[in-house]
Amino acid sequence: MLTLLFGLMLIPFSMGQGYDIGDEAMNFRLKNVDGSHVSLSDYQDEKGVIVIFTCNHCPYAQAWEERIIQIDRQFDPKGYPVVAIQPNDPELVPQDNFKNMKKRAREKNYSFPYLLDETQDVYRTFGATRTPHVFVLDNQSGDFIVRYIGTIDDNYKDADKVEKRYLASAVNALLNGNKPDPAKTKAVGCSIKDKNK
Repeated sequence: MLTLLFGLMLIPFSMGQGYDIGDEAMNFRLKNVDGSHVSLSDYQDEKGVIVIFTCNHCPYAQAWEERIIQIDRQFDPKGYPVVAIQPNDPELVPQDNFKNMKKRAREKNYSFPYLLDETQDVYRTFGATRTPHVFVLDNQSGDFIVRYIGTIDDNYKDADKVEKRYLASAVNALLNGNKPDPAKTKAVGCSIKDKNK
């Protein structure tokens, strides 16, 4: 991964590879639906963070939406809150614009931040390719280390027929002092809509 100097701030620049297991996630600062800005560094007091790239329009994201809400309710109190990031270009997908993000978060009563990756730099840095795409970060003395990358579970269509809860298992493993197994699964969902692709 290269780092570009932008003003006085170092901005990570991904060459399309994105993060792998064991990589340190770089800090980001994005606008939340409540008008505030949220940074990864805001979570220094947490055990980790569950970063999920998701959006309004994608049927896969919609199918997993209630489960994402439940994941946050389950793991936020244990030190692993959800941070949702909308990576799509709103000009390509108006349903995912900031106004509609605010509406969706309000209607669904999101208990977690829902951030707009306006420049699309953050999703590229992470290497996300789908909505939803999950990255579980483990806080190691202020460094957020990638421990799980992939999907939420093995059945987006029907929550009642899920057999393997990959995300929940990964976080539980970390809470028990173990490494997630598997640490990587294939993200299933809609392609991210990028203005430069």
